[in-house]
Amino acid sequence: MIRLALAGLFCVSSLVSSEVFAQAEKGSKDFAILDIKQVDEDFTFQGEYYGLIGTDCSWCGQSALGLQVVARGDGNFIASLYEGGLPGNGWDRSPRQELAGTREGDVLTLKGDEFLIQVKKGGIVEVRDLSGHLLGQISKYQRTSITLGAKPPAGATVLFDGSSVDHFKDGEITDEGLLNVGTEFNKNYRSFRLHVEFRLPYMPYATGQARSNSGVYLQSRYEVQVLDSFGLEGVENECGGLYKQKRADVNMCFPPLSWQTYDIAFVAPKFDDEGKKIKNAFITVLQNGVPVHQDYSIIAKTGGGKQEGPELFPIKLQDHSNPVRFRNIWIVDLSDQPDPVYCSPCQPQLCDRCAN
Repeated sequence: MIRLALAGLFCVSSLVSSEVFAQAEKGSKDFAILDIKQVDEDFTFQGEYYGLIGTDCSWCGQSALGLQVVARGDGNFIASLYEGGLPGNGWDRSPRQELAGTREGDVLTLKGDEFLIQVKKGGIVEVRDLSGHLLGQISKYQRTSITLGAKPPAGATVLFDGSSVDHFKDGEITDEGLLNVGTEFNKNYRSFRLHVEFRLPYMPYATGQARSNSGVYLQSRYEVQVLDSFGLEGVENECGGLYKQKRADVNMCFPPLSWQTYDIAFVAPKFDDEGKKIKNAFITVLQNGVPVHQDYSIIAKTGGGKQEGPELFPIKLQDHSNPVRFRNIWIVDLSDQPDPVYCSPCQPQLCDRCAN
């Protein structure tokens, strides 16, 4: 099979101030922080942790653990524990273990079915069994996408670098030089490679679809969801998912206020002269440098997207009333290129994905 590889991809502006965002009262699901200098005490405990346990415990055995801690406001937290490491970095794909707990001063205590975990200010975590035996320590771990800051390749069009919104309809630049939600590309693209960087606000009291919601709508039809799904299961309507159609292969969402990346390769569907679809669209998505969809055949439009058809519509950055921000957006237009050929090497005659 030929892969939709992403390797090697790599005026007067309208201004809007982040102060314009109507800041809700603390405790409201709409409460949002955009500046890391203004975060609360809980934020310092939120994040990723990694390390080995059992190194000083001859009877329990050595193993790697990854931990994702999620702030839920006013000292309340949930967390996910992963055997082998963090999602995309060592996790063995065994079921994650869910924990919950509260912070008292400088110590956050989390409890699950097998472990009792204490997160101390400064990033040191003690992992114990439910009898209180110390199994080991892990430490805070800050990951960065390997495609963060990716330079546009030859032939790419730089759509947003902070200096102009000429490539966008109703585009707005914030006082930080970032692109606001609620805009769409001026030019329509059939097939393309797209690089987008995004930052989720810190919304500790919000849950589900109310927590830092936006989306990258390809052809205004197919949504790659943008949402603060850090530390969650990663289902079809969470970050990295093709909205309500396919969950990400692994939940690669980083904590809010981290810069994250989507690198998307999209091949448009085909239609006959009567407008009947004869071939699905295909998509590959890297989130934070890790494949979360690989050569996936999109069966239909997603969510509230426009119905499928041969006419082209713009790529949109959805406004869902949450202050998500974007930067470093570039695209390689592949509209005039032949589609990749997808044939099984074992039974090509049975492969309905082959190009004619």
